[in-house]
Amino acid sequence: MRLLPCVQAWFKRINMLPQNLNWISLIILLCRQGVDTKRYFSCEGGSVPLSCDWGYIKVITANYGRTDHTTCSTGRSLHQLSNVDCFQETSVHVMSKRCDGRKSCSVPAVNSVFYDPCVGTYKYLDVSYLCLPFSNGVIWIHHANYGRRDLVTCPHKLATSPDCYSPQTRSLRSSCNGKNYCQLNASKTSLLSDPCPDVHKYLEVMYSCI
Repeated sequence: MRLLPCVQAWFKRINMLPQNLNWISLIILLCRQGVDTKRYFSCEGGSVPLSCDWGYIKVITANYGRTDHTTCSTGRSLHQLSNVDCFQETSVHVMSKRCDGRKSCSVPAVNSVFYDPCVGTYKYLDVSYLCLPFSNGVIWIHHANYGRRDLVTCPHKLATSPDCYSPQTRSLRSSCNGKNYCQLNASKTSLLSDPCPDVHKYLEVMYSCI
């Protein structure tokens, strides 16, 4: 992923698909020039070292578990690799707590740190992060909606209605305006209400850097 340079009054749109329909970490990062996502993974028992030559670490995604059959598969039995729906939902929180704001960190990929999300499965820790510079630009939210306005964005078998609205402009402005970056928990149980329980939703944000 590459974030384009910020231009004043330049509008941007983000569509984010909630993971498991109940949790997502939405990062709005503005006024960053030349910022690239870095990714690192380590097999269970190893460790993930994150570092920034300049700026500071900001964890974007993380999962301690297994989502495919091939990663960290050497020497492992089929039983240890068969579960590819293995997620530890606290992974981002754990990594952020240990690494965000630092120039470097190292986190062990072990059950004692993340707890075991799927006993018997051989797991790995997969992390993506940014090295962020300090910036004078700040966020301005123009419009935000949690729901669905079309049947194409974030396709899913439950994407059945294009008329699902829960306006979030006011709450996101309160949380994000005036900041260099903003992290939100977008779920029906936290910041957002559920405007249509049987419809697969996404969070849509229009914002600019000022």
